[in-house]
Amino acid sequence: MGVESKTVIKKPKKPNSASRACVLVRLSSGKEMVAYVPGIGHNLQEHNIVLVRVGRLKDCPGVKLKCVRGKCDLPQVIKQKVQ
Repeated sequence: MGVESKTVIKKPKKPNSASRACVLVRLSSGKEMVAYVPGIGHNLQEHNIVLVRVGRLKDCPGVKLKCVRGKCDLPQVIKQKVQ
């Protein structure tokens, strides 16, 4: 559990090129770490509360946590319309 400080876009390592949505989170233990936001789109802002779990993002250096969708202030992924 932690409070979101800042939204950042991370660039992955060499063979991959898509930008990754990440957030800087101040954990309840007092540490500040970068967490990945999975899924398409989010509405996180400063001071939002997010639940994080352990799980590193292999192609982004320094990202060792993932946010849990559907808990606290991070809503679940909205189903995409098929055309």
